[in-house]
Amino acid sequence: MFDPVQLRTFLTLSETLNFTRTAARLGISQPTVSQHVARLERAANRRLVQRDTHEVTLTDNGQAMAGFARTILAAHDQATAYFTGSAMRGRLRFGAADDLALTQLPRILREFRELHPRVTVELTIAQSHVLHRRLLAGHLDLVFIKQNAGEGTGTLVRRDRLTWVGLPESPVSDSDVVPLVTYPSPSISRNTATHALERAGRTWRVTCTTREINGMLAAVRAGLGITVLAQSLVPADLVVLPASSRLPELGDVDMVLVDKPNAPREPVEALTAAILGRH
Repeated sequence: MFDPVQLRTFLTLSETLNFTRTAARLGISQPTVSQHVARLERAANRRLVQRDTHEVTLTDNGQAMAGFARTILAAHDQATAYFTGSAMRGRLRFGAADDLALTQLPRILREFRELHPRVTVELTIAQSHVLHRRLLAGHLDLVFIKQNAGEGTGTLVRRDRLTWVGLPESPVSDSDVVPLVTYPSPSISRNTATHALERAGRTWRVTCTTREINGMLAAVRAGLGITVLAQSLVPADLVVLPASSRLPELGDVDMVLVDKPNAPREPVEALTAAILGRH
């Protein structure tokens, strides 16, 4: 009933609210944009756009059509990708450090699976050192892990500052024994924290050891201690501890993508591009 070309034009217009910019974005003429919108209005038997000399707005029916257009075009694109002979297919064994699930990674993976339904993604969540070892053993094709800044290999996604994180109401004083909530050793965040504290002459003790980020955050929220997180991963209900806590600087950490040389290139490169684009 609704032409995908007309729907795409209308959806672009709903974003720009400008016929000239819509035409430029789609590479068509302004009269063609007007024709597509007029034909879509006739097909829907509803007024979708209200315009005068000053502005373009969507009617209530136009707002509804924009929502339907997104759904219809998404299904259209998925069907096209599925049935085209060049559609990507295969298996991708992907590993991610568990705290990186606090980034946009879940959304990226969902969109990747929707765009490439013939690629089977096998996801492994673990600590960075475990994933890197499995990659070297040939059990994974691509891993998204943390490494000491400037010391690793792979494609750098982002460099971030390591920070001390805890509850807002429980800062650590200069004389306190530092209570640590941490991963088991070996762990980049654990090693960085303990070495920094020892260099600063601070006494510390491990109050909770957990293999999962959810367990770590639960322990910190329960007031069992403080932990170390990349600054971009700090949840809204926790805080980076202030300078008054007299805790040592921790430096940076690299979030990197590392792939197996003989991994299936097309899925690896597609997922790598998706992660880089979101970060």
